[in-house]
Amino acid sequence: MLELIVATGEDLVSLQQQEGQWHASRMRGGRAMRCVEVDRYHPDVLYAGSRGEGVWRSTSGGRDWTRLDFPETDVFALAVSPADGAVYVGTEPSKLFVSRDDGRSWRELTALQDIPSRPTWSFPPRPWTSHVRSIACNPHDARLLLAGIELGGIMRSEDGGETWSDHPPGAQKDVHALAWHPTVPGRAYEAGGGGAAWSRDGGLSWEAADEGRDRHYTWGLAIDPDDPECWYVSANPGARLAHRSERAEAHIYRWRDGGPWKVLAGGLPEPLDSFPYALLINSTSLFAGLSDGRIYRSDDRGDHWSQLSIHGDAPSCVLALASLAG
Repeated sequence: MLELIVATGEDLVSLQQQEGQWHASRMRGGRAMRCVEVDRYHPDVLYAGSRGEGVWRSTSGGRDWTRLDFPETDVFALAVSPADGAVYVGTEPSKLFVSRDDGRSWRELTALQDIPSRPTWSFPPRPWTSHVRSIACNPHDARLLLAGIELGGIMRSEDGGETWSDHPPGAQKDVHALAWHPTVPGRAYEAGGGGAAWSRDGGLSWEAADEGRDRHYTWGLAIDPDDPECWYVSANPGARLAHRSERAEAHIYRWRDGGPWKVLAGGLPEPLDSFPYALLINSTSLFAGLSDGRIYRSDDRGDHWSQLSIHGDAPSCVLALASLAG
């Protein structure tokens, strides 16, 4: 049985596929849930981040949740390392924490505060602050981390967060999403507020990937696990239309075999009137979750799409997606 976990910005919703039908149910847990991650070492263990209530953990596949003793309240990013199972959490203001004992204790990686560009980090809607928007744990090297600051850039560590290098040339400073390729060492990808970029050398250097795309406010990001030259972003003309409008004017794009980007439109509205915040790939399908709660699925890597018909207490918004199976 395939199950998706949706972070809606308010709560968490379980979507279970049974005999071709999708059934939605609200999970018991905290409020203002923004991000959710599965511990691949322990598939029944999930972590979720809340704006206002810190970090939550489930050991029952999401049926029950416990609020952890975490030192900050506003969580914007969360990642479980596929290399060693360490849990990383990013907050507003921009701080990064790690737990190596399943969330029982936390340590702040304080060297993030010593980065030379730190005084310039500023999130435009709240210019007095910034936050860690995305964390990417390298699946091949547990010491190699990327932390994306909105708005400040990509910070890179080779020692598990004990020291950091500052934003590299070629990458976007308005970071929305970061990812590593699961099987090809050194391949990293970014979706940012001014476009997309990728790295072939472990995040040391980056190059823009914008050819063929007329919308450069990119957000959702997904990587084909079988092909490092194939990846996906969602994009629209700008932040105001993305977050504060009922006409997002968005597209989902695919980059393949050296580009350029191609709009994926088979079965999708053109353009999308709600912003695709979340892109997710599992072993069989590509999913896109929209700001109005709709979820689309493609079983042929984006050529054709169908909207999930959801029964029950369907999500009102999709900020993040996680897959419990498949």
